[in-house]
Order: sequence, then C-alpha cells, then structure tokens
Amino acid sequence: MFLKFYNLREQPFGTTPNPRFLYPSVVHREALASLICGIESNLGFAALVAEPGMGKTTLLFHVLTRLKNSARTAFLFETQCSSQSLLRYLLAELCVPTTDPDPVVLHEKFKQVLCEESRMGRRVVVIIDEAQNLDAKVLETVRLLSDFETPEAKLLHIILVGQPQFAKQLGCPKMSQLLQRIPMMNFLRPLEPREVTEYVDHRLRVAGYSGPQLFTTSALERIVELSNGVPRKINRICFNALSLGCALATKQIERSQIDEVGTDLDLGLLLNNVKASHPVSVGAAVSIPDVPPKAGETPTAGIGQVGNVTRTPETIGRVVATTEDARRIQRCMFP
Repeated sequence: MFLKFYNLREQPFGTTPNPRFLYPSVVHREALASLICGIESNLGFAALVAEPGMGKTTLLFHVLTRLKNSARTAFLFETQCSSQSLLRYLLAELCVPTTDPDPVVLHEKFKQVLCEESRMGRRVVVIIDEAQNLDAKVLETVRLLSDFETPEAKLLHIILVGQPQFAKQLGCPKMSQLLQRIPMMNFLRPLEPREVTEYVDHRLRVAGYSGPQLFTTSALERIVELSNGVPRKINRICFNALSLGCALATKQIERSQIDEVGTDLDLGLLLNNVKASHPVSVGAAVSIPDVPPKAGETPTAGIGQVGNVTRTPETIGRVVATTEDARRIQRCMFP
C-alpha cells in the first residue's frame, strides 16, 4: 500500500463519495449554493444533472452533512421500482417501520412524519438518485408527494438527481407538470485544466500529504488530457499512478508513469497488444496458451470462461501473466 510510502493518512483517491474530499470547483460551488438555497426557501423541488463520474454523489453527501442538524433526510438509490415500492423505501430510509403494503396507509404514515417534523421546526429532504431510471408512473407519484404542504410552506423538499437523459425526459410533453414544479435545474460540467491540478492537490492535502509537489507539472498536464476533467477518471489515474510510483520507489510521479497508467487503464488496447504478441484470440473471452493447472483444478482456456476454476487474482494471474501486457491487465482488474 502506498499510504505509508507517501506519508498519507488515508486514501486520497478512493471510490467512496466522502464529502470531506469535495473539491469546491466553480460549478460545484454554484450547484451546492443553489440546492441549499432551494431547501431553505421551501421551493419543494430541485434537480441536479450530470454525466457519470462528475461528483454528484459526493456533492449530495455534502448537502446531507450540512442538513444533519436541521432536517430529516432520506437518500434513495433504488429507482427501478414501482410507486408502492418507492414509498416503502422512502419510509424505511426515514426509519419508519411499516408492514402494510396498502398505498393509502403508506401515504398516511409519510404524512404523519412530515407533520411531526414540521411541528418541531425541521424540514424533510429526500434525494432520489439515478432519477433517469424512474418509470413515468413513479415520477407522477413523486410529483404528487410535493402536494404535502401548509399555507405557509412545503412540508417536503425533493432533489431529483440523474444523468443527461433525465433532463430529456423532463422535456417530454407528458412531464410538463413535473417540470413546472422544478424551479432550479443544476448541471455539473467537467473540471477545467487549472481545476484538475487544484483537485489533485486538494485531495492529497485532505488525505494528510504535506510534502513537496507529488505530481510533476508535466504529469498533471497528462492527467488533464487522459481524464477530460472527469473527477472519477482523475481518481482512477492518480490511484494507479501512486501504486506504480510506490512499486518503483519513486517519490515524485512523472509524466511517463501517467502514460503507463493510461495504457494500463485502456483494456481494449491491452487486449489488442496481447493478440498481436501471442497466438491468442480476442472475442467473448481471451484465449491463452495452455497453462498447467494446479492439482484439483479444471484446466481453463481463458479469462471469464465458465469452469470449476474460481475467478480470483491468483488464478487469473496464472492464466494471463505470460506477457507484460497481461500483467497490466491483472493489475488493472485487481488494483
């Protein structure tokens, strides 16, 4: 592990959406301010739209952190469901026990929660992720939930979060009633080149790094090129670069190491290289020349082939680690 080698307190480029690592880019600050303003103004609805990997979930977890003392919150990830299931998921997230599947009962329980929180001066905020997967009937249920209100304020604030196709769905005529209720539509874009450099430095500092510049300027420029400013891609590149740097015992990450990582992460290129270097076929599976099996194992011809061999780093390593490119495949699949 490279944490000790680079004097890091924790993983700076992990895959979990830790709100402490949120980098305040211009577009993320604007979206955060808009979402908080919408909640505090009791607008009822807001939407956040972005391509995968832009940091939506990290931003939303930051919103939840900001609200922990002033609101009761629910974060729904399961969106491929019926209206009834959505209500049950929602009540479960709000820690409301329910065994009755009757929609009327579910609505009444939810209304009770809203009224109780309102009497205590607290808001109820529901975040629905992957909203592009919601069926039209479920979206109509979501719209109707926003009808819970008093003469003074909305009792419920809903943040719909989705990929660009969700914005297209909202533009359909049959979604006009829902769209009219969303006063704020926020979009996240990729980071600018300058922001990529600041993003990398920010995450390193949060993780406890206090040494000299860890990535050379040239390496950072290459990260910009390979990632296109997408935070998730930046994290993958930097994680693998630090792993490689630790293996090579280099205290500073150079451009050449970023180039190698870029090749490692391009699985299609690696498979083509394997095909060109060895008499193997690349199709539904990668066929590798025969490798003597261990005692008790069933011989296998390639990655992903069904058999009695368990798909583990060890068994894949024995099958494919016949060339440098194949070793890179193994490192990419099991970082």
